[in-house]
Amino acid sequence: MLLLSIHNVSLPIADPVLKFLLLLIIILFAPLLLNKIKVPHLLGLIIAGAVIGPNGFNILARDSSIVVTGTTGLLYIMFLAGLEIDMGDFKKNKWKSLTFGIYTFLVPFVLGFIGAHYLLGFNLLTSVLFASLFSSHTLIAYPLVSKIGVAKNLAVNITVGGTMITDILALLVLAACVGMAQGEVGKEFWITLSVSILIFGLIVLTIFPIIARWFFKNVKDKISQYIFVLVMIYLAALLAEVAGVEAIIGAFLAGLALNRLIPHTSSLMNRVEFVGNAIFIPFFLISVGMLIDFSVFFQSWETIMVAAVMLAASIAGKYIAAVLTQKTFKLTKEQGKLIFGLSSASAAATLAAVMVGYNIIISETAAGEPVRLLNEHVLNGSILLILVSCTISSFISLASAEKIAEEENDETIADESSEKENLLLAINYPETVDAMVGFGVIIKSKKNKDGFFALNVINEEKKESSEKNAEKILHDAVTIAAASDEVVTPLTRYDTDVINGINNVIKEKRITDLIIGLENGKGFSSTFMFNLYNGYLQSKNANVFVYHSAQPIATIKKQIVIIPSKSHLEPGFFHCLLRVWNIARNTGAKIDFYATASTTKILKRVMKRVTIEANFNEINTWKEVQNVIDELEDNQGVVIFMAKRGMASYFPQMNKIPSILNSDFLNRNYLLIYPYQGSYEEYTEKRSVSNHGDFVEIGKIVRKLFKQ
Repeated sequence: MLLLSIHNVSLPIADPVLKFLLLLIIILFAPLLLNKIKVPHLLGLIIAGAVIGPNGFNILARDSSIVVTGTTGLLYIMFLAGLEIDMGDFKKNKWKSLTFGIYTFLVPFVLGFIGAHYLLGFNLLTSVLFASLFSSHTLIAYPLVSKIGVAKNLAVNITVGGTMITDILALLVLAACVGMAQGEVGKEFWITLSVSILIFGLIVLTIFPIIARWFFKNVKDKISQYIFVLVMIYLAALLAEVAGVEAIIGAFLAGLALNRLIPHTSSLMNRVEFVGNAIFIPFFLISVGMLIDFSVFFQSWETIMVAAVMLAASIAGKYIAAVLTQKTFKLTKEQGKLIFGLSSASAAATLAAVMVGYNIIISETAAGEPVRLLNEHVLNGSILLILVSCTISSFISLASAEKIAEEENDETIADESSEKENLLLAINYPETVDAMVGFGVIIKSKKNKDGFFALNVINEEKKESSEKNAEKILHDAVTIAAASDEVVTPLTRYDTDVINGINNVIKEKRITDLIIGLENGKGFSSTFMFNLYNGYLQSKNANVFVYHSAQPIATIKKQIVIIPSKSHLEPGFFHCLLRVWNIARNTGAKIDFYATASTTKILKRVMKRVTIEANFNEINTWKEVQNVIDELEDNQGVVIFMAKRGMASYFPQMNKIPSILNSDFLNRNYLLIYPYQGSYEEYTEKRSVSNHGDFVEIGKIVRKLFKQ
């Protein structure tokens, strides 16, 4: 109060500097203080909002600035849910999400209707709208679950998909009830609503990706890319409102639309998550807390009765729906709890529906007082519902997510391996740094925290100019990687022979994967081909990736992967195959495999263990390979497994591939992969790979496949 008097400030605070400072202090210290007493910081921000809000000490008003920033936070939560979802898992589990969506809509709806109509005595229309309040839910605990690292768990995937379904159904009920209350429901109403929603969905899911792909291909500025993402979120939200549904549905669909264009390991994704979790989402939680008014529950027994029915219908309904989902799909107990935790929070959609119903006056009493579709007791009860449900959601989600993460860690055995993955970027040209670092981030294992290197070999004969070039290149590599929250260790090597310098580093750092970048528009030169076959491939201790980037890898819709006969016999094949899987998983690109019947059979067995979108095509002749390459379309990349003479999968026509790529692919993305050539025994002792979160020795995978 002394500070307020000195600054000549009255309550609520209007000074924008002091106001924003106070909010930042809350966002900063709430997690630090509450973590010590095991209280989720999400709940702490809501409580803080209640304390400083107009119904607490009235330190801050819930004005337009809070509402706008808080609304962005809510849209952000839904956008991130759509953006981070694994599309392969989502499509694979769409029927599970649909089933959960129906469960989590119907069960709370039925309980709510019974409570409203038979216990509270509401009329039929009000009872239907009242019941729909508990069918929707807000993924308020999603950032918490994502931070723990289980966002790709099946339970989360099902819940996120089901959220879209149940929220749409609940909001459609709201639209119908409002229309009936105003006497507007008829054939034309339903036709108009259906057509507008269909058009809205088609625009967001088909036109947005086209616009975004063009933008990301042509605009390299990182700040502009982030602003573009915000524009897409708000544009989709606006289109949703125009179509007659809530803005949160638009934000979620925007996330799905951009899912394949923003790799989960990219610097842009890191920026999107960072800004959302640091500013927008905390503001939303504080704004929700500002709505809470505890005093209303001491003013009327009817309010307490309504609130009790709301809590019972919502919490019990969501719990029953989660248990039904767990039993139906034979999920673990902790997964069932996580579904309940994520889906139990009622906030945005519930509050929006209550406010709409409260503002609709359907008649007047004899004394001239308005009769509302939802009365003030429901409005006050919804505030308690928000507080209690968010509290339950935070605690249950945190506890179950931590246990699931522990179980997944217990299943991981790669950490026990004495040999780990080490990636080396051999960078010579400044123009290739961005693409090579981005490619390395995409193919690397998540468990690889300190095995990522960037090397520039300094020519001792041109030492001064080479040192300046190396310093700039390596600095850029470290900076670009840091933007993706990755650590690249810069290395310099003084040598008169670049090949010797690289091969010596491969031995010293026990490199498992060497990545070489080709300059865009130049392709293979005779010098590079000589160095490749007489230098880089002479080291039998590493897989070699030759990468040519004509456009950002995230804008590639489909990767055409060509695998020659007998490639699966190469010791490094399965390791390289999982690199291809990482490309698909982290960029969302579809994969079309082209291989012989025997190799395809093995590929299908391996792919059962992963969740990427893959098609399998059989080819048997070189002409078929050439046809596949020639028919490549725009926004498609080609990946070719290669071999040098003496390897099991080598065939003479491979020598033609560089010249074909030079003549027709200077403006396209392509990747040549030369698998590790060492002995099988040496390879199985040294390598381990990540597969769907579980780490297994590569030798065990191969033996299991051939035993089958």
